[in-house]
Amino acid sequence: EVQLVESGGGLVQAGGSLRLSCTASGFPFDDYGIGWFRQAPGEEREGVSCINSSENSTHYADSLKGRFTISSDNAKNTVYLQMNSLQPNDTAVYYCAADRWGCLVPIQTGLQWNYDYWGQGTQVTVSS
Repeated sequence: EVQLVESGGGLVQAGGSLRLSCTASGFPFDDYGIGWFRQAPGEEREGVSCINSSENSTHYADSLKGRFTISSDNAKNTVYLQMNSLQPNDTAVYYCAADRWGCLVPIQTGLQWNYDYWGQGTQVTVSS
């Protein structure tokens, strides 16, 4: 059974940090890129970041560079998203997903056709 399980969300004050985790199982983790998306209430889902650990490449939405850092622990089949200097407009449900094209499609586009598997999401709320 394919699973992607996000964790680490919660409530944080503006300026604070959170680290999200995405643990995968049931598919060849090393053959996929893992992307993070987020969706705020009433908004479309947007791309945040993507990592291709086999190529050692990371990708970010332009607006988030410098605040968010994606990393991977392949031994644990887990991808992390470190989020710093959080602001209220970062409030959203954060999803991880497995990209069979290994982050070839720029995460900035928000395109999702290349993602085969999705997690259930974890809520991040940033208070002002």
